[in-house]
Amino acid sequence: MKRVQHSPQSIEELDEIASEPDRAIVETLSRIDGDLVVAGAGGKMGFHLAVMLRRALNELGTGQKVIAVSRFGEPGARKPFEAAGVETISADLCDASVYSDLPEAEAVFFLAGKKFGTSGSPEELRRFNEEMPALVAERYASSRIVAMSTGCVYPFVGPETGGSIETDPPAPVGDYALSCLGRERAFLEASEVHGTPLALIRLNYSVDLRYGVLVDLAAKIVAGEPIDVTMGYFNCLWQGDAVARTIRTLNHVSPAPEAFILNVTGSQILSVREIAESLGSHLNYVVDLIGDEAETAWLSNSEKAHGLFGPLRVSEATLLGWVAEWVGLGRPLLGKPTHFEVRDGQY
Repeated sequence: MKRVQHSPQSIEELDEIASEPDRAIVETLSRIDGDLVVAGAGGKMGFHLAVMLRRALNELGTGQKVIAVSRFGEPGARKPFEAAGVETISADLCDASVYSDLPEAEAVFFLAGKKFGTSGSPEELRRFNEEMPALVAERYASSRIVAMSTGCVYPFVGPETGGSIETDPPAPVGDYALSCLGRERAFLEASEVHGTPLALIRLNYSVDLRYGVLVDLAAKIVAGEPIDVTMGYFNCLWQGDAVARTIRTLNHVSPAPEAFILNVTGSQILSVREIAESLGSHLNYVVDLIGDEAETAWLSNSEKAHGLFGPLRVSEATLLGWVAEWVGLGRPLLGKPTHFEVRDGQY
C-alpha cells in the first residue's frame, strides 16, 4: 500500500482516505464469491470498513452486496452507508429473534461489543461481549468470520519486552478485558464445533483524527488539562491501516483450534511523555505532565502483521502530525475518549 502524501482536510476527505482500498484488498475480495456482512457496523470503525469493502467490490465489478448490520439508533445513522452503496439492516444483535431474518454471507466482519459505562455491570458485559457473539457465531457458522477483539486480553508488560505476541497466554485485567476473552472463546468454541474459518483481531488503538489515544492527548493539551503519564506507553495506528489489515486477514482464517489470531497495531511502542511533548510542540502549547510512568502497560507486538502485510500506509509520526493539525484547527471530534490511561480495567 502506497503511503498517503497529505493530511485529510475535512471529514469527507478523512472518510475518503480511511476507506481507500489498495490492490491487495481488491485481490483479497476477488476470492470471495458471496455477500459480506459487517455486524456491529455502527461503531467507530464500521463505516470505514464497510465502505472499503464496497469500493473494492466496485473495482471488481461484481454484484456482491456489503450489508451493514447495527441498531443504527441515532437519526440519519444509516444514510452515510447507503450513500456509499452499502445496504443497511437495523437489528439489535443481542436479540436472538432477529437472526432468522439476517441474510446469508460468504464472509462476516464482527465489530460489535460494549466497553464504556459497564463498570460494576458484569451482566451487561456478559450479554454484549459473550452471549451476543455466540449468537453471531452460530448464525454464521458456515461463513468466514473475522472478529474484532482487543489487546486488553493480554497482561501488562514492560516496554522493553517489545509487547505481547499472539502466542502469549491471555491474562485479562478487569471485567471488560475478561469479557473480551469470553468473546474470543465464544467464537472459538463455535468454530471448533462447526469448522467455521475464523480470525481474531487483537486491536489497540485505532486513530481516525476524531478519536483515539493521540486525539485524547491533543485535546487535553489544547484544553489546558494535565497529562497523566502513569500509563506511560501505548501502541496506535491509523484507522485506514487497521481496516485494511482486518480485511486482508480474510486470507488467513482457519477453523479452531488453529484459528488465526493477529495483533493489529502500529510498529512502535510510544511514550506518553514523549508524544505529549511532541504534540505540545506541534500545537505551540506548554504541556503539564503529572505522575510517574508505571513499569508496565498494555502493549502489543505487531511483527506478525507487518510480516504478512508490509509497512503501514501512515506512520505514527505522520499520524501525530495529522492529529495535531486536526485538533489544533478545531475540527470536529467524536467526544469519545479511549480512557487508555485506565489501569484497573474498569470502564
